[in-house]
Amino acid sequence: MKEAKDNRIIAPEESTDDPGLDLSLRPKRLKEYVGQEKIKENLDIFLQAAQKREEPIEHVLLYGAPGLGKTTLANVIANELGANIRITSGPAIEKSGDLAAILTNLGEGDILFIDEIHRLNKTIEEILYPAMEDYALDIIIGKGPSARTLRIDLPRFTIVGATTKVSLLSAPLRDRFGITYHLNFYEHEDIEKIIRRSASILNIDLKETSAEEIARRSRRTPRIANRLLKRVRDYCEVKSGGLINDVHCRAALEMLEVDELGLDWIDRKILETIIDKFQGGPVGLNTIAAATGEDMSTIEDIYEPYLMRLGFLDRSPRGRVATASAYEHLGRKKSQDKLI
Repeated sequence: MKEAKDNRIIAPEESTDDPGLDLSLRPKRLKEYVGQEKIKENLDIFLQAAQKREEPIEHVLLYGAPGLGKTTLANVIANELGANIRITSGPAIEKSGDLAAILTNLGEGDILFIDEIHRLNKTIEEILYPAMEDYALDIIIGKGPSARTLRIDLPRFTIVGATTKVSLLSAPLRDRFGITYHLNFYEHEDIEKIIRRSASILNIDLKETSAEEIARRSRRTPRIANRLLKRVRDYCEVKSGGLINDVHCRAALEMLEVDELGLDWIDRKILETIIDKFQGGPVGLNTIAAATGEDMSTIEDIYEPYLMRLGFLDRSPRGRVATASAYEHLGRKKSQDKLI
């Protein structure tokens, strides 16, 4: 079932199709960045203060769900400072030599963006500590009793780390970030603004009510909003000559099987399985996985969080339980002896 997961239109992870188009929609400056107002306000102060002192900004840690703009915000920071940005990821830095090569090639005031920073291995982390604190790189030359340590001075730079699982970061690494921001899910009004902005960049003729319709189904996530906008555009180019009106917008979203709350067929399948096959639960995660043909970790990490955020799913010591709201959304009747 991995293919179904990869093809989900409302998956928050970055898609490999049309990556250039996604880059064109990303804001480049703080004033273009929609949403996350508190973060923007604080970040603007820190950036201006660092520029006045002619110093690099402190190391920044960004965490939150996929698709909320962590990579975009890292690029915005670099643009605001007029700095070069080097982009890598935790899994890509496999050896100490990889990290040394990256750090020694940084210039004064450069930004090093490390995505999925929680996936750095411990050896790499220990080399990173003096680099973050003292702008120095300690390299061990030789082996055994004759081994010696060589310290290389580094230019002053800033690490911007991004993670979806901040709890997996070690305490020593977290403590070395002077600025930490949690990116929250966006307000409905902000998602509408993002959709209208993207439509303008893509030269899409979009009605106001259609922007609202797409925003409602975007799971309060900009990446999903932009993806839905592009798929609706494709549908309307064929069916209505490019104009995205209410009728064709809803038809496109129905074809994509994304309902008014942003649930797709897999989300509904999980809820229907719990309700129809197991009388609403409680039912174990492994049983749900076997009944739906989905991987356990995929259900737990990808599907469940949004269903729980909507109040459609509860976790109990005995297993997963479909709530009364889930029954109502799916048009099912809940028997009195199964009321939660």
